Amino acid sequence: MRPFAYRRALDDLDAVSIAAARPGSAFIAGGTDLMQLWKTGNSTPDLLIDISRLPLDAIEARAGGVTIGALARMSEVADHPAIREGYPAIAQALLASASPQIRNVATIGGNLLQRTRCVYFRSDTLPCNKRQPGSGCGAIEGENRLHAIFGVSDHCVATHASDLAVVLVALDATVRIRGRDGVRTLPVEDLFAPPDGQPERETALEPGELIVAIDVPDSELGRRSAYLKLRDRASFEFAVVSAAVALWVEGGVIQSARIAAGGVGTRPWRLRNCEALLVGARPGDAAFQTAAERAADGAQTLSRNGFKIELLKRVVFRALKDLRGEA
Repeated sequence: MRPFAYRRALDDLDAVSIAAARPGSAFIAGGTDLMQLWKTGNSTPDLLIDISRLPLDAIEARAGGVTIGALARMSEVADHPAIREGYPAIAQALLASASPQIRNVATIGGNLLQRTRCVYFRSDTLPCNKRQPGSGCGAIEGENRLHAIFGVSDHCVATHASDLAVVLVALDATVRIRGRDGVRTLPVEDLFAPPDGQPERETALEPGELIVAIDVPDSELGRRSAYLKLRDRASFEFAVVSAAVALWVEGGVIQSARIAAGGVGTRPWRLRNCEALLVGARPGDAAFQTAAERAADGAQTLSRNGFKIELLKRVVFRALKDLRGEA
């Protein structure tokens, strides 16, 4: 293993100051993804900045929504009353992620920033532009059954791994980011970068910046939300296709809708065409089917993942139907 240094941050400003002064450093809290990347040589930090003891783990219900500290554990967030009652899709997504052991350690910020599970990226020998810029994307002509059909480029077709991120995009959540010059706020949807000319850069974070909290607005959409995940095995598996759905129904008519998909995009993928078709309709199979038929608009399939077109439509329909059944 490459030699490395270790520092424990005193607070969030100290953490980003250390990182800014030491290019090649990495933050560590739960470490569930970082340690895997380190073992395969995909991450070789010169300095580890320990942020695990910073007071960034609170889950606070407030007027206008809930704030989730970036160091809150996945299991704690999933079991929090304010989350279970006000944002059931968040709890469902977290409980569908990883294993109980990992959820007890992994943090919310780390979950959002986890790297793709693409086998080409996780290998230390196969071509991957994320791991070794300029080496090519082996998945485009190779094993691509689990790869993206939205947001793809000639540089990369890997899917984003986080279940939680899909729900946060659907619920219009924002992320607070600490830099040396202060804290800035960004929609979660804008946190993730498209794999264009720099597929190795997966987020909008600048070097040394640190996620400190996620804010989810209070709304009827949050209270009437659900997450449905299809995977190759029943547990400890990443999504083949997933959908986060949320409906605000008043007077028997859908006033607002949110739908985002996972397992199909290089980022969590918002299905705005589906949403638009639901607004003004009466909730029911006919409206849900009409909307679901547009779920794959704009998709670009590869040699082995064309099945995701029909599967996505069915997942969106089923998620909407199951959510309506809870009304």
